[in-house]
Amino acid sequence: MAHHEQSKATFPEHIRKKRNGEQLSAGEIRDFVQGVKDKTIQESQIGAMLMAIWLKGMVAEETLALTKEMMMSGEVMSWPAEWEGLMVDKHSTGGVGDKISLVLAPALAACGCKVPMISGRGLAHTGGTLDKLESIPGFNVYQSVQQLHRILEEVGCCIVGQTDNLVPADKVMYALRDVTSTVDSLPLITGSIISKKGAESLSALVLDVKFGNAALYKDLGSAKSLAQSMVTVGNSLGIRTGAVLSRMNCPIGRCVGNTLEVMESLECLKGRGPDDILELVTSLGGLLLWMIGRAGSLEEGKKVISTTLQNGAALEKFQNMMIGQGVASQIAASLCSTNADYYSILRRAHYQTELETQGHGTVLDIDGMVIAQVLHRLGAGRSKAGDPVNHSVGAELLVSLGQKVEKGQPWLRVHYETPALSAEQRLGLQGALTLGPVDQLHTQPLVAEIILP
Repeated sequence: MAHHEQSKATFPEHIRKKRNGEQLSAGEIRDFVQGVKDKTIQESQIGAMLMAIWLKGMVAEETLALTKEMMMSGEVMSWPAEWEGLMVDKHSTGGVGDKISLVLAPALAACGCKVPMISGRGLAHTGGTLDKLESIPGFNVYQSVQQLHRILEEVGCCIVGQTDNLVPADKVMYALRDVTSTVDSLPLITGSIISKKGAESLSALVLDVKFGNAALYKDLGSAKSLAQSMVTVGNSLGIRTGAVLSRMNCPIGRCVGNTLEVMESLECLKGRGPDDILELVTSLGGLLLWMIGRAGSLEEGKKVISTTLQNGAALEKFQNMMIGQGVASQIAASLCSTNADYYSILRRAHYQTELETQGHGTVLDIDGMVIAQVLHRLGAGRSKAGDPVNHSVGAELLVSLGQKVEKGQPWLRVHYETPALSAEQRLGLQGALTLGPVDQLHTQPLVAEIILP
């Protein structure tokens, strides 16, 4: 008790110290995180500390101490001894059409890994994995720790929401970062992401750090600093951590929106997915298999992951994961059948409209951010935590980069309900498509760089 009385009195000192750009000790950081968790520090003081961290940054030791204290603020998972070395997960910094988790988790399970994926919801323009899965009737993202163990034992992968006792300090800090404009701080992002993954007690973690006009970080340099910060802290916590820096301009795959992305994920699991999704799934998965010694090289790891998508092994894991998380077995079986009638099970929006190209030429760019923002206003996303989402709202790209198109050719199919698609939104969406002469086409690989532990 005395310790807390004392820390209450000295907390303004800690704020002043960080405000002046000095380094906080491990003990001072512990006081801060404990005070956040126990609610012994006023909200205004937490906000002031977050702003001081945002302004002055943190050195590697401080970031590590912050992450460790956040991780220890709640329950840390423990796994059976025979799963040693097999616990893996991935985290993405968020993008448009990013359905990689839905394909990657079952692919890794098909390779003998255990994947306790604790995921998030969509906020602002980025979609959330949990929202996507909830467009499947019966899918329950809330599972007790006992159920989590059972699903991992029987299936090998599960995708669930954060439980209340996992990193409780992050919940408070995350909500306050939003309202104090301190979301985009390297130490705070690192602490938030790595503390949650650390509480999963992983053997290895791969990070998909995105950069580009539809990502949090617009340029490779700043995305790389974040990746490096997270890789350093992850490895210091004893998790083999690597990162992939990937471009996030065009949507990933052809579909954006919860239900549509589930359908596209199922197509990938049936070996019929678009190349860009395949590239990310195999790169991230291959890196994990290599980090845990299940593959001799990244290239070999990519081949192993690719095989699980071609031979149906990953699809079977996805089917069993759905059943394990509450989906009726006949629904799971229909969705996974070769010629599934998806709309007999998943909700279809009342209206579909196709937009036509305004000119002819080669598709040079499709701006994912523009598409995401219009879909968001049509009800596909949320502006604040807790808002409902319309799962059926979305868009399908009917053309791809480098394709030659004629004027009047359909290029985007928009699925919507109420509100209806306005003339202004149509105009906005038309602005997402850039056509031009083929010699202006600059295709770059999706994966720009890999950072190894």
